[in-house]
Amino acid sequence: MGTLGKAIYSVGFWIRETGQALDRLGSRLQGNNYFQEQLSRHRTLMNVFDKVPVVDKDAFVAPSASVIGDVQIGAGSSIWYGCVLRGDVNYINIGSGTNIQDNSLVHVAKSNLAGKVLPTIIGDNVTVGHSAVLHGCTVEDEAFVGMGATLLDGVLVEKNGMVAAGALVRQNTKIPSGEVWGGNPARFLRKLTDEEIAFISQSAINYSNLAQVHATENAKSFDEIEFEKVLRKKFARKDEEYDSMLGIVRETPPELILPDNILPDKAAPKRT
Repeated sequence: MGTLGKAIYSVGFWIRETGQALDRLGSRLQGNNYFQEQLSRHRTLMNVFDKVPVVDKDAFVAPSASVIGDVQIGAGSSIWYGCVLRGDVNYINIGSGTNIQDNSLVHVAKSNLAGKVLPTIIGDNVTVGHSAVLHGCTVEDEAFVGMGATLLDGVLVEKNGMVAAGALVRQNTKIPSGEVWGGNPARFLRKLTDEEIAFISQSAINYSNLAQVHATENAKSFDEIEFEKVLRKKFARKDEEYDSMLGIVRETPPELILPDNILPDKAAPKRT
């Protein structure tokens, strides 16, 4: 961003700040006769009671997620946009390399009717699909929870177990290793193949790598974002024949290159 751009940005900032200050002054002058709007001040990490979220430095928590209270997140794990992890009446423990995808909800139960304490424990390299609900349950290492699935209090998903998308797993259900359960209520469907078990591990690796890209993007300053806009405009794709006529060689700058496992297969034939 050039000098003019910085000046315009600064003027805009001052105008907004002045407007807020004037609004606060006007509200004070009106006393009890003005309408007070309650603003939502979102906090990605929030304490509750005396509990503080503990997030590993190599984990990614999206800015629109909410991690509240007694929650621990391990290295390489990712909490995606719109997720809520609420560890208030009990604790949530998430291992390493696990991904909790967009709009999922993870909560806990203080105890069940029998008095059993029900935190939510999610192991290493677990994939939890979009909009899933996990409540007072345990999901062991390298398990898979499909999109929109619901796991109720006391559920145990063993290592390499899979819950199908949209399933409702009733209280205290155990899903054994190597099995797929689905439906409402969830029931045994079939055994997992070796390829599907390998997919669970690969899915966790892919999301861990993708989280690094999102973490880098979210950490960019305003100047870096504006600079990248210039780069994208300068290196925009053009017709190859047109470029060859002008002798132009266009190379993608390193700032715009994604990891290989996120890009489409380079060896795949082009569609005509």
